Amino acid sequence: VQLQASGGGLVQPGGSLRLSCAVSGIILDYYVITWVRQAPGKEREGVSCISRTDGSTLYKDSMKGRFTISRDNAKNTVYLQMNSLKPEDTAVYYCAVEIGVSTCDFGYEYDYWGQGTLVTVSS
Repeated sequence: VQLQASGGGLVQPGGSLRLSCAVSGIILDYYVITWVRQAPGKEREGVSCISRTDGSTLYKDSMKGRFTISRDNAKNTVYLQMNSLKPEDTAVYYCAVEIGVSTCDFGYEYDYWGQGTLVTVSS
């Protein structure tokens, strides 16, 4: 199983970015995919998740209304659209998968991780 995150970069406060997580080795629509981030000097935190059963989603409270997670099963890719970005959103963003679960939960340890993509929000 391989996950490859991309789409990070430098953006001004209030700007937008779309992250992509290309997944190989598994059939995407059978798995729960989570975006996790880690800011410098801070603990890792769950950002958003999309389940495998009904496509339901989960967001950390501070991302609700700003971030949107989606999946394209034909392309085996999960996206994270990030709008109204703030300096505190600066972090390395990872996509991850927990094998054997069907619903979202930020408490998983995750079996596979992508390599991470850096998002920097700064003027």
